[in-house]
Amino acid sequence: MRLVVLFSRGMSLRGWRAAGMIDRELAFHRAMRPHLDHLAFLTYGDASEAGLATQAPGVDVLPNRWRLPSNVYSVLAPVLHRRVLRQATIVRTNQLNGAWTGVIAKRLFKTRLVVRCGFIWSDFVARLHPGNWRHALALRLERLAVRAADAVIVATEADRGTIVGRYGVQRERTHLIPNYVDTDTFRPLPDVAREPGRITVVGRLDDQKNLTSLVEAVEALPGTTLVIIGDGPRRQVLESYARERGANVTFLGVRPHAELPALLNRSAVFVLPSQYEGHPKALLEAMACGAPVIGTRVPGIQELLVHRQTGYLCGPSAAELRAALRDVLEDAALRGRMGVAARDYVCEHCSLTSAVDKELAVLRAL
Repeated sequence: MRLVVLFSRGMSLRGWRAAGMIDRELAFHRAMRPHLDHLAFLTYGDASEAGLATQAPGVDVLPNRWRLPSNVYSVLAPVLHRRVLRQATIVRTNQLNGAWTGVIAKRLFKTRLVVRCGFIWSDFVARLHPGNWRHALALRLERLAVRAADAVIVATEADRGTIVGRYGVQRERTHLIPNYVDTDTFRPLPDVAREPGRITVVGRLDDQKNLTSLVEAVEALPGTTLVIIGDGPRRQVLESYARERGANVTFLGVRPHAELPALLNRSAVFVLPSQYEGHPKALLEAMACGAPVIGTRVPGIQELLVHRQTGYLCGPSAAELRAALRDVLEDAALRGRMGVAARDYVCEHCSLTSAVDKELAVLRAL
């Protein structure tokens, strides 16, 4: 079985590293590699990607060494890398954004196509560009990809319902494989103490994450420290806002993936205050560490958490986040119960081993 993994449009190994996710992503493919005769990554990075390939032993990296614009490369890549793609058994996309590259490869070389979608791309585009032509285009490209696919992998039942209902894909061609966590790495650490009042959030600093409301919520909670891990376009705005409000906020930027388990274990509570999500890996990693988690009652989070059991659900406003934080921080028994239940849930449903086994079953069936 020879597999080519298509990176999302514009993404590269260097992009994975900059986002602090390269270790997490490569862990999955390292586990897959012994079961494959050949594994290749088709990326949007330039020729320097080869220098990062040492972190993925046994993987053939196919970069954009021509330095073409991402949109152009997404169409021409199957031809440019035809030597490898012609021999592929299966082409699998990482996300829906850029999945048309796989459709072209399938039609040129008669390979099997697996379209993976960790979230519904067109729905995210609609939120970012409401009423914009980009949303209409995303819908058409999404329809093209999932209808051409021999199998579609989704992270949630809600996403499966969208693929089946919106695009008329037969349910039996869809496969539920939740996002995964390496539960041997992300686990409770007995030698790391949870710090009272320490509130942690991990994610890209953009409007989706609703961090302004979280800063405002924490401002009125004495004895708390908000630790924000990640980077993004709103970082400077958030730093200024925190200073103006006098909120106790520490910005750590992007941290190596290996540092996250200890940082999550130091947290009294983990919060994901987003306006919407897909199937959030940062939340799953915090749950795997046994951290009590708070999430907003929005798509992508409310399907994952059971209120006051595996986590705490609340509204996205500053007042609602503040009330939730106060409730959880003042109830040690609740924190303990939610942390244990969250860990159990991730180990049962979202482990790395389970995800690898499920994906291999899909590939072998094809």
